[in-house]
Amino acid sequence: MNDLNDSENNKLNNIKDFYNSVYYKNAKPKQPNVHDFSLAKKINVHAKQKILDIACGTGEWLQACNTLGAIPHGIDLSSRAIETCQSILPEGKFYAQSAENLPFEDNSFDIVTCLGSLEHFINPLASLEEMIRVGKDDASFILLVPNSGFLTRRLGLFTGTYQVDALEEVRSLEEWRNLFTSAGLQIETRWKDLHILSFSWIKKGKWYQIPFRLAQALIMPLWPLEWQYQVYHSCKKAKHL
Repeated sequence: MNDLNDSENNKLNNIKDFYNSVYYKNAKPKQPNVHDFSLAKKINVHAKQKILDIACGTGEWLQACNTLGAIPHGIDLSSRAIETCQSILPEGKFYAQSAENLPFEDNSFDIVTCLGSLEHFINPLASLEEMIRVGKDDASFILLVPNSGFLTRRLGLFTGTYQVDALEEVRSLEEWRNLFTSAGLQIETRWKDLHILSFSWIKKGKWYQIPFRLAQALIMPLWPLEWQYQVYHSCKKAKHL
């Protein structure tokens, strides 16, 4: 377990308030999208597996996994998000708390995921160590993280999500690798996050942004990994000789 100091606890309370009063203020159940199901199939989610999603939000990803027979568990700072998860996945176990101290036994889960959230954590290293602790020895760890080398960011056309109002620390792919290694993970594969290949993403924002978003959606699949907005990392516990 990892104990937060007073300063970290104060920051955590401010972030929790942001997610409850702003980000998930109007939280309601949503259906999984095609990218949720595609990811579940890619990592071979199947029946009876115990899966833990860190920063699970309103649970669309866990719904997709549950459709394939996995047993859902989730952690999120927002009590509003957790209430939504519990309403749509009553068979799952959900907790409104931080990821630095997980309420699970050692070696409990077949799959541990954290998708697009690690950059918002008070202590990402401690959170990763907790994920490793609760994962089985052969568990898969799927981590989706933003990339400071994102070409649009480097050109000054993107400065971050509005969660930057809470906390958002974006690292380079090499910095993420170093963090994962320090925690005790070994990266097996990486791949591009192409969730922008959808009309729902293209039409977000102002009407005059649609042409730019459409152009970005069409060209990003051609960019190398180092230029991508977010990158998936499939990891295992590091083997120590």
